[in-house]
Amino acid sequence: MSKQGVNLDEIFDRYHSPKVAIFKERETLRATYVPASLPHREKEIQSLANILGPIMRGESPSNAFLYGKPGSGKTVVSKYVINFLYSKAESVGIDFQFAMINCQMVDTAYRVYAALCDSINVEVPITGLPTDKIVSLFSENLDKEKVQLIIVLDEIDLLMKKDTKTLYGLTRINTDLINAKVSIIGITNNVQFKETIDARIRSTLTEQEIVFPPYTTPQLRDILNERAKTGFADGVIDNSAIERAAALAASEHGDARRALDLIRVAGEVAEAAQEDKVTSDHVKRASLAIETDTVAEVLISLPIHSKCVLLAISILDTNRMKDKKSKDMVTTGEVYKEYARACRNLHLDELTQRRVGDLINELDVLGMIRASVVSKGRYGRTRVISLAVQPIEIHKALQKDPRIEEILPPITNYM
Repeated sequence: MSKQGVNLDEIFDRYHSPKVAIFKERETLRATYVPASLPHREKEIQSLANILGPIMRGESPSNAFLYGKPGSGKTVVSKYVINFLYSKAESVGIDFQFAMINCQMVDTAYRVYAALCDSINVEVPITGLPTDKIVSLFSENLDKEKVQLIIVLDEIDLLMKKDTKTLYGLTRINTDLINAKVSIIGITNNVQFKETIDARIRSTLTEQEIVFPPYTTPQLRDILNERAKTGFADGVIDNSAIERAAALAASEHGDARRALDLIRVAGEVAEAAQEDKVTSDHVKRASLAIETDTVAEVLISLPIHSKCVLLAISILDTNRMKDKKSKDMVTTGEVYKEYARACRNLHLDELTQRRVGDLINELDVLGMIRASVVSKGRYGRTRVISLAVQPIEIHKALQKDPRIEEILPPITNYM
């Protein structure tokens, strides 16, 4: 028994020998799991299969660009089709390789090319080589092995924010290859990303496009019912839990990842409480736990200036939502003015507007806000910003920092 006042034996024994088994295969309830079927994505599967089909004749497929809201099935469809194609091609003696790169984790030229070298079994050090050297190693070995390579760049917009040259180089790499060919599949949650990239990259990258619409409530219900068959023990999941998780996720841009997280965490809540049914109430508690934990965890670790920027965006976006006549989006300039006001109130030296722009990018990557560049016609382009989480959750988390707490608006402003 633990000497800390917590009976760890009892807790762990409960999981080892539960009175009621909640889960059958918990991993099948994760968004990263690729199931045997993908309901309501038949059209997108067929489109991607047709794009990649020329590989079965030993030919190079076109580049493709997949975009849609978070959780609309882009990544899982890509994995589903490519995994099937790989097995099919192997069965008839056609050789090709593929590299799945998440640009949230692999976000520099060196890391991208190191991952590509790894995909064709070329060993390179984690760091240390000049970038042009690792690029040459990749190209030379690719050509020497006569490889047909499909590169999937998931969250490609995050790579572009840090390094435009890498993507440009990859879209032009075939001009330097003699025996090998590269095809690129770009995936992004940012539906306006295409408008922000250089025309030279856009013309090559977006040869073929697939748009993934958000899931509806009935579609999410079907997805959850399918996953529940393999994920939960028989008779454990109540229909009310499926209905609530589907409805909540549909209200958040039809996000299947969110729906799966809700139903899995709801099961974990029921498991911890030693209850024998996963109900609508467990989904409600799961939703609160996911939202609060995620926001709080990220915000606690933010530097003070990032907190001031987020506070500024929260105030401006909340005011915009309250003004029903307003159609204007929050801009970087407005954020900087509100941020500067917060700094003066806290007796902080203001950062430059360029540095604040960098902090906005970082908050976007963390998922706290959405920042995208939009065209204003003859007035050029501007970046518009909105919150990606509930402002009241930001307020609650910022309250935990005594420096910020004193300048926070009343919590009733967010209700």
